[in-house]
Amino acid sequence: MTRHTPDGPLTDGAPLPRPFDEAFASDPHAVYRRLREKGSVHRVALPDGSPVWLVTHEADVREGLADPRLSVDKRHSTTGYTGFSLPSALDRNLLNIDPDDHRRLRRLVSHGFTPRRVEQLRGSVQDIVDGLLSDVARAMDARGEADAVAAFATPLPLRVIGSLLGVPHVDQDRFSGWVTAMLAPRGHAELVDAIGRIHRFLVDLVADRRAAPGDDMLSDLIAARDEGDRLTEDELVSLAFLILLAGSENVQHVIANGLLTLLTHPGQLAELRERPALFPAAVEELLRHAQPIQTTIRRFATEPVEFGGVVIPAGDTVLLCLASAHRDPARYPEPDRFDIHRADTAHLALGQGMHYCLGAPLARLQITLALRTVLDRFPGLRTARPADELPWTTTFRFHALRELPLTTAP
Repeated sequence: MTRHTPDGPLTDGAPLPRPFDEAFASDPHAVYRRLREKGSVHRVALPDGSPVWLVTHEADVREGLADPRLSVDKRHSTTGYTGFSLPSALDRNLLNIDPDDHRRLRRLVSHGFTPRRVEQLRGSVQDIVDGLLSDVARAMDARGEADAVAAFATPLPLRVIGSLLGVPHVDQDRFSGWVTAMLAPRGHAELVDAIGRIHRFLVDLVADRRAAPGDDMLSDLIAARDEGDRLTEDELVSLAFLILLAGSENVQHVIANGLLTLLTHPGQLAELRERPALFPAAVEELLRHAQPIQTTIRRFATEPVEFGGVVIPAGDTVLLCLASAHRDPARYPEPDRFDIHRADTAHLALGQGMHYCLGAPLARLQITLALRTVLDRFPGLRTARPADELPWTTTFRFHALRELPLTTAP
């Protein structure tokens, strides 16, 4: 059997292209550019050899995000990448569930992330930002520089989401380390260990909060489980996992990637300092240009689906490439250019359709307060090392700074 893709005839059993190689790690956008020029849809192999369909054009990615024929439920998979092998107590979350269960679970947590509720959190988020930046200032005074990833970007969303769920600071830091090990493990043993630790931590956290309820979102979810019977125990723990993971991982990387982007565009940085009213547009442009998430969570075709003239068979795995869509010249003029005055501020960084990010208002608030405050507090801020020497973690899932050493020293 032969199918035709932009890469040429595809015969079952033939080796698949492997775009996520060393060249990709050094410049992912160059790889996406070459793929887009060939066509929108490509049958490729992931680093572990799993076959997937990679969708690269913005119009097709946007359409795919809202297409009900692309399911996130792993039961529809017959081949290819299915994501992490998680215990059921972590797997029954919104990223793996289609309607109607998705709508039921989403309603239970949506009230905690409305724009009005998020605006009420502005003061507490600002306090967390200020406290962390005081730690950064002390580190700069003592050593001459501070790592913005470790000291600021990583703990900020963990503090915010952790406070919503009632997670103590020391546990937030441990959780962050396990998530890092899960998303970028050094081997299979580390991956299994990280997932096991996250699982046990959340099960214990639910048990502790059930025994001593507090004024937090997790206590509300437990009440919905125990009193209203609107959640299974696995759904309860999985929701806690997703809120902590999704509420911290993406925001921390946007803050770090975004801060580097601003520091390497001094003209636009000066404009932002002079005209703070430009910050909302700048944040949207950063979400497009510096977005760390490379591909959406895997989806599975429930029936044959056509994108870009290519038919994807039922049961196959589909990855919608956000990073490629955000640099598609068919949608964005000069897409590789960072421009806080860009007229088209729409992007897909926070999802689309049913899986649009519940925490989008809170994510925008944190990114805006973090960047505005750090730039106000440190007018002479610059990177302590050349930008091209900074270390990155780059996979088909995300592209994020591991370190961002900053200094105000002359």
